Parts: sequence; C-alpha cells; structure tokens
Amino acid sequence: MNPFRPSNYTVLVIDDETDLVDLVIHNLAAEGYRVLSARTGEHGIQIARREKPSLVILDLLLPDLPGMEVCRSLRAEASTAHIPILMLTARTTEIDRVSGFESGADDYVTKPFGVRELTARIAALTRRVQRAQGDSTPPAPRPIDAHDVVLDPAKHVVRVRNADVCLTPHEFELLYQLASNPGVVLTRKELLALVWRGQAFVTERSIDTLVRHLRCKIEPDPTSPQVILTVWGYGYKFSDT
Repeated sequence: MNPFRPSNYTVLVIDDETDLVDLVIHNLAAEGYRVLSARTGEHGIQIARREKPSLVILDLLLPDLPGMEVCRSLRAEASTAHIPILMLTARTTEIDRVSGFESGADDYVTKPFGVRELTARIAALTRRVQRAQGDSTPPAPRPIDAHDVVLDPAKHVVRVRNADVCLTPHEFELLYQLASNPGVVLTRKELLALVWRGQAFVTERSIDTLVRHLRCKIEPDPTSPQVILTVWGYGYKFSDT
C-alpha cells in the first residue's frame, strides 16, 4: 500500500458554527489536508460540485437546508455521489444515526467531539477510498461479472445493465464482499466487520439500510430482489443462480 499522505486530500467542512469550523480547519491543516469551508448547505453543494473534495464533513443542522437534505443532494449527483460524507451532529440517538446513514452518510461523529477522534475518522475514510481506488502494490482483484452487474475493484467502477452506477464507499464495499462470495450467507455482524471494520458506533440496522440503498441502484425491481437476497434471521447473500 502506498503511504497515506493527507496532503493528497481535500476536505470540505459544511457547518455554520464559526468556532467549530475554525478549530476543524486549524487541526486538519496542521495534519496536512487542504481544507475548504461553507457556512450554508447551498454553498457547500456548490463547492462540492466545483472542487470535488476527497471528503465532506457535514453538520446536520444548517441555517438554510437540513444536513440530511444536503447529503441526499450530493448522493443524487453523479459528480459527487462517490464522495465520503462524515456527519457532525449533537443528536446521539440510534434513530438519528440510522437516519443519517439512510440519507447517505458514511460516518457519524457526535458533538462535542475530540479532535483526535475526528482526524482518526477522516483518515480512516480517506484510507478506505485509497484502498477502493486500487492504490496499492499487490495485484488488484479481478472484476466480477454476474446478474448484469460488473464490478471492477481496481477502478472502483460498477456497471449495471451496461450503465455506470455511482456507489458510496460503503455501498461499493458491501457489494464487493457479497459478490465475491456468491451463494455464501454473510451475517450482519460479519458484514459490519467487513464494511465498517469494527467501528463501534455502527449498528446492525446500518447494514439493512445499506442493502436497501444498494438494491435501489442495482436491482431491476428493488421490491422483489433477485441479486442481493435476504436470508431471514441470518443475513444476506449474492445470488449464485
């Protein structure tokens, strides 16, 4: 694996709390990241479209748009759909975390937070993107082609029925883990370990949310899945028939 260098990454902070934004900018810049900021959701969306940052830190409560709406807007556009999003919020309940993931967030940090925790989460997300883009020395895994889904781990590209599909880093990782093991049932706990790599803040409901989003992108009819199958009371599998 090539060494991780923060200087290769741009982070966009979308938050209207001036003191918090200044603190985040100061610490990320000290780590070597290029940092951009926006105080409103609309401005943040405009910057994301223009700059294509490596990662977005997004506050849940903004003066013009709810953070979840900003998240959904970024996920809906092909040019920004792949950008990892780390949600910042003072809300701590499980339903709030699940709602954040349902809107497309990749990670979740509650306020108040420690600067070390935040920088560690950012580094983990950007390293995950680095791995997904094939930035490593070993030979890249071979593409997977099944059920009209072509997944190329080396290029981080997914095509469904001959059309490019934009997946978030977690969606891509989940699809890759399932498609790499056709017919093998993976439990929610196993998928949590494979996709989120043991991050304690994530619950098993996050897997169900991620599967639902993924089905909407790859299944001909998400209400009657034929590719990603549910094994009730256990987990999920990629169809081998």
